[in-house]
Amino acid sequence: MRLEAVSVISTSGRGTMTDADGHYEITVFMKDSIYFSYLNKPTQMFPVALITHQNSFDISLKVGVTELKSVTVMPRNYKFDSTENRKDYAKIFDFRKPGFKLSEPNYNDGLGVGVDLDELINLFRFKRTKRILAFQKRLLEQEQDKFIDHRFNKVTVRKLTGLTGPALDTFMVVYRPNYDFTKESSDYDFLEYIKLASEVYRERYLQKEPARKEKKVVGGPW
Repeated sequence: MRLEAVSVISTSGRGTMTDADGHYEITVFMKDSIYFSYLNKPTQMFPVALITHQNSFDISLKVGVTELKSVTVMPRNYKFDSTENRKDYAKIFDFRKPGFKLSEPNYNDGLGVGVDLDELINLFRFKRTKRILAFQKRLLEQEQDKFIDHRFNKVTVRKLTGLTGPALDTFMVVYRPNYDFTKESSDYDFLEYIKLASEVYRERYLQKEPARKEKKVVGGPW
């Protein structure tokens, strides 16, 4: 039986998957080791230097076949999640620091404008106000971080830059944009930023790495 979608991973962070015929192709460093993973079950590591036949490195996996009912996986919807979060914490998001204000006049009781007692009481609840404002700030920061993650994600960056593995992880941290730019920039400007940043990143970081010998390992069918 030839297995599709078996992960082939190197210790340097590069990876690929077997195709429908069980074939795969991956470029690795001589000092790397590679291993295979299927259904989250990894194999032992195989040192590249000890692989004698790079064009036909095959292994076998014992896999228990279980028939499952079809499952529909829906992608995450940032706008929906954000709206739901706003609903769940509406009181916190809508909270405003209390201040001294007058209550509405009640002419039916013969009373004129008075002091809003609830607002007056809250004015002196300093710890409560400080705690709520701190929580509100944290929620807003989390919301902003999720918005940045929504636009500046690995799938988009990988397609635009070709970066993978540790190089991609480092780029995502070093060149993560701030919230204001992420919010205000157009799609064109945002994608252009990623492209330009990747060029700078390659010049500053990747070209400084010492050249290492590589060789290609090919295998399959499974």
